[in-house]
Amino acid sequence: MKEPETKRTDKELLGKGIQRMAIALIFMFISPVIIYSSFKNQEHPLYVPILILGLISAAFAIFMAFKGLKTIMDSMFGKK
Repeated sequence: MKEPETKRTDKELLGKGIQRMAIALIFMFISPVIIYSSFKNQEHPLYVPILILGLISAAFAIFMAFKGLKTIMDSMFGKK
């Protein structure tokens, strides 16, 4: 009689998830710096493009964090 195969963590997928979380962490530190520097230089002509860049990078950080968490969860519990 065969024992049922236990589910194991997909290490390759886990590595990909950790990599995405690391990218999110980097952008979580860079984004506020960009936004802060744009608000400190409001009289500069590049104020709006730098502010937009900061907001886009903040949104990207949140997106990558969710994507990384989902990938880690999929590696541990399998895709549904």
